[in-house]
Amino acid sequence: MKRNIFIDFTYLIILAASFGAIIVLGAFVAPIIFHTDKILHAIFLDNYNAGIIMGEIFYRFSYWIYFLAFCVAAYELIMYKRGQRDAILFGSSVTVVFSSLMFSAVYSPKIIKMQALGAEATQSDTFQNIHFASELDFKILAVGLIVLFVRRLMLLKIY
Repeated sequence: MKRNIFIDFTYLIILAASFGAIIVLGAFVAPIIFHTDKILHAIFLDNYNAGIIMGEIFYRFSYWIYFLAFCVAAYELIMYKRGQRDAILFGSSVTVVFSSLMFSAVYSPKIIKMQALGAEATQSDTFQNIHFASELDFKILAVGLIVLFVRRLMLLKIY
């Protein structure tokens, strides 16, 4: 069966770009937005307003995450049907799809909805728990992506 290497490389680029975006958002963007006092001298941005900005960034990033979940589900189902399957691929692809959907469809909308209620709502234990869960989900998504990327790269030269 002939393989289309361009589809495989496009898939790998989507995985790598998504992992890179998660690292950039988590390691670079969030610390800068939440610590504007170290950069801006005349303007101070409190945590509530910084959270509003990050919420909008993650809301827009959710569109990419939906696209990622669709690509992973479609590609992995096709490869499964072709007989290219193993436990690592299955586990990492399921992790990526479900953590993507949890982040984009559950955590981001709930956080944005609570932020719309005002600064007091973001101080509640419920908000803190949802925020912690979304951070954990984002890290799980990053691990799932890197495992899926490495495994697909390893299998690229076998099949």
